[in-house]
Amino acid sequence: MTVLVFTDGAAKGNPGPGGWGAVIATPDGRVRELGGGAAHTTNNQMELTAVINALRAMRTAQEPVGLHTDSTYVIRGITEWIRNWRRRGWRTAEGQPVVNRLLWEELATLVDERGRKGIAWHHVRGHAAIPGNERADEIAVSFAAGNPVDLYDGPLLGYPIPIHDLPDDTSLPPRKPAGAAKQAAYSYLSLVDGEPMRHTSWADCERRVKGVSGARFKKAMSAADEAAILAAWGCSPDRLR
Repeated sequence: MTVLVFTDGAAKGNPGPGGWGAVIATPDGRVRELGGGAAHTTNNQMELTAVINALRAMRTAQEPVGLHTDSTYVIRGITEWIRNWRRRGWRTAEGQPVVNRLLWEELATLVDERGRKGIAWHHVRGHAAIPGNERADEIAVSFAAGNPVDLYDGPLLGYPIPIHDLPDDTSLPPRKPAGAAKQAAYSYLSLVDGEPMRHTSWADCERRVKGVSGARFKKAMSAADEAAILAAWGCSPDRLR
């Protein structure tokens, strides 16, 4: 008797045109998709906006919520960092104003309304062939590109995506040690008109997708990550140029 939720956000250029998506499956056998966009925004703003709109849509629901997102920023912010932000008057440990404060305050209000055990936060790895996450990403990217997909609202039995196929492990990844070097990307992938391409730099990848309706792009951190992204896009590795 849990409301199952997937959310995701996207921004082209970061900042740039953005979109957010959410998929909500309720215990009474209904599925509702939500989505929206903004002309100039960031990926983190869209991630927060997706969660906010999903929780708004369930404001009267009494069941607990299992919320799945690939954003460690959202989960750590609302479950860990926000306590100290509030204590310091919405300032970081370095004394700087908290970025996206208004969104954090709205999210905190919605979370507080549901009570301490009203939401279980689950981290899912992006582009790891998790159906609910892939659909939320597809919605977000479509709104960011200005070509929104049709949003489903109807019975679970008629929903074509196996949203209840969930990963075994939804814990947050371990934090990197302080001062650890940032891992270099394995590759940058783009998808334009169904044709995938590998790039050695983000600049090359961005040039290919910029201004192209429906284009997709993603950074891969390993060969396995690259294969998972291609699989999520429905592309076989032998098509990669």
